[in-house]
Amino acid sequence: MIRYFLLAGICLWLFCSCYFLGPSATKRYAMARNAQPIDVAIVPGLPLYHGQCDTLLKTRILWSVFLYKKGLVKNILYSGNAVYTPWVEGRSMALLAMQLGVPAEHILIDTVAEHSTENLFYGHKLAREKGMKTFALATDPFQCAMLYKFSYRHIPDKVHIIPVLYDSIRPMLGATLAIDTNLTKSASFVPLEERQTYRDRLKGTRGKKITKTGN
Repeated sequence: MIRYFLLAGICLWLFCSCYFLGPSATKRYAMARNAQPIDVAIVPGLPLYHGQCDTLLKTRILWSVFLYKKGLVKNILYSGNAVYTPWVEGRSMALLAMQLGVPAEHILIDTVAEHSTENLFYGHKLAREKGMKTFALATDPFQCAMLYKFSYRHIPDKVHIIPVLYDSIRPMLGATLAIDTNLTKSASFVPLEERQTYRDRLKGTRGKKITKTGN
């Protein structure tokens, strides 16, 4: 058992090392600031468990709002279908961001994506269809690390990777975020694990289930 956990720990370390090599979060933020204003920041969704916004989801929303209010991005695209809980992630995040002062006309919503790679792929596709020319991915550092190689290989435009700088949003963490969950609840919801096998979900995580006609 000890040998198993040791091996798992080594594999995790190697995995993270491969993805986290590169510019620091602070340097990536500075690089994006030099390119501002970026047309749109794509923000991957997370489930609302019991209709509530948990800390990680709140962090992603607060970070995107911070970037918008700083003028670094002109629009925000929230991406995510109802995946593991009945609430459509993209729509829910949009309502929460509006509570924090982002005008509806500067928010786009993708409700197709069910995996992180799809959040980026379909989000970029929708933003491009809406006339956006410059793009960013704004999310927590781990997800940024997971997706930056995918962005180089599968997104035809440059995507500025902007991981959360936690000190920047710390003063906002006390904000209360709550929505009428009836507004974003899917009437036809079926949990992803009941619609896809583990193998299919793994393929989705790797971007293997993306279709060109997704949006």
